[in-house]
Amino acid sequence: MAERLTVAQDVAGSIPARRPKLSRTAPAASHCSRVPVTSETLKNQELNDRTTGQPKWFAPFEPCRGLSNAHLQTIAGNYLPRPTFRLASVSETVEVDPADGSRVLCHCHWQAEPERAKRLTVVLVHGLEGSSDSRYIQGITTRAWDVGWNVVRMNMRTCGGTETLTPTLYHSGLSGDVGVVVRHYAERFGLERVALAGYSMGGNLVLKLAGEWGNRPPLCAVAAVCPSTDLAPGSDALHEGFNRLYEWNFLRGLLARYKRKAKLFPNIYAPRKEIGPVRSIREFDDKVVARYWGFRDADDYYDRASAAGVVDRIAVPALVLHAQDDPFIRLRPETCARLIANPYINFVETRHGGHCAYLSRDPGNEIHWAEATVMRFLLAITAESYGS
Repeated sequence: MAERLTVAQDVAGSIPARRPKLSRTAPAASHCSRVPVTSETLKNQELNDRTTGQPKWFAPFEPCRGLSNAHLQTIAGNYLPRPTFRLASVSETVEVDPADGSRVLCHCHWQAEPERAKRLTVVLVHGLEGSSDSRYIQGITTRAWDVGWNVVRMNMRTCGGTETLTPTLYHSGLSGDVGVVVRHYAERFGLERVALAGYSMGGNLVLKLAGEWGNRPPLCAVAAVCPSTDLAPGSDALHEGFNRLYEWNFLRGLLARYKRKAKLFPNIYAPRKEIGPVRSIREFDDKVVARYWGFRDADDYYDRASAAGVVDRIAVPALVLHAQDDPFIRLRPETCARLIANPYINFVETRHGGHCAYLSRDPGNEIHWAEATVMRFLLAITAESYGS
C-alpha cells in the first residue's frame, strides 16, 4: 500500500474525492513502523469508504510524471508558476508579547457580516524563511476563500519584512504566538470555529499549539504538511549530501536577517563578525537561537521546541502529511508511534512528495495535492461540501 493512514474517531461527514490508482512500485524504506490501511484502522464508519477502506476525503497521491525524484519535486514545487494571487486583504499587527512589545503582521480575508463569526476561520502559518506571501500560503488561501471561509495569513516574528515590529528573532517553538493570534481574532469577531494549517516549521508550530491546547475552543481542527516535528534529526539531515544546498539557502536568509536585526537593535545583538563562522543550521541554532532565546544549546532548543513531545495530547481532528522521500524532514520511530496511536490524528505517509511539494498528476490547479487534501479534510470534518 502506497500510503499509511489513520483516521480520527470523532471526524464526521464526508465528501466525494477522485481516486487515482495506487502506484505499484516498491515502497521506499519508511522511517516508521508500517500500519496497514484496513477497515480495522478506520474507526469512523461515517468516513470509511467501505470499498477501498479509505475515508472519502482522501485521494491517493501519484507524483507528476517525471517528478518522482524527491529533489525534483521539492525544487519544482518551489518554482512552478501559480495563478496570480488577487485576493484583497486587511493587514493588521497583533501584539504577541506585551513584555517587549513584539508584534506579528497578519493579512486577513474576512467574509461579510453577519456570517463571519459562523464561518470557519483558517489561520495559516508558513515555513522557515517563508512569509504570508509564500506561494503555498497564497494557494491554499484562495481555495479557502472560495469555499466561504475566513483566512488569516500569519507572519512569524520578523518574517515578511517585519524586523522592526519586534526586538526578537523567530524560532520553531513560538506556538504561543499562533495562540495569541487565534485568541485575538476569536475575541474580536466572536469566531466560533478556528482551524490551523502549517507547512514545515509552521506545521511544527500548529501541531505544538494543538497539543498544548487539547480541545480548547474555538480550535476545531489542525493540518500540517511535512511538519518539522522532530527538529534535531531534521536539522542534522540538512547537513547531509545534496541537502546542503537547501541548508545553504536557509542559512543565507537567516544570517542576512540576523545582520539586519543587529543593525536595528545593536544593544541586543552582537555584530555578525562576533558570532563567528556558521556552517550549518545546527550551528546557527546553537550560536544564535539558543543564545538569544535562553536555551542551553541547540539540543535544548530542539527538545523544547519540537511538537513531538505533545502530539499525543492533540484532542481535535488533525491531519499530518509526511513524505517518505522528504529530503530533510525526519520523524523518529517514537514520534511516529505517538502520531499513529492518537485517535484524533489522521497520519498520511506517502512514498513520494518531496518537501511540501506534492505535485501530482491531477490537472490544473489540482496538481497541488497537499492543498487539495487539506481542503477536503477540513471540509469533511466541518461537514461542508467541496468538489476538487
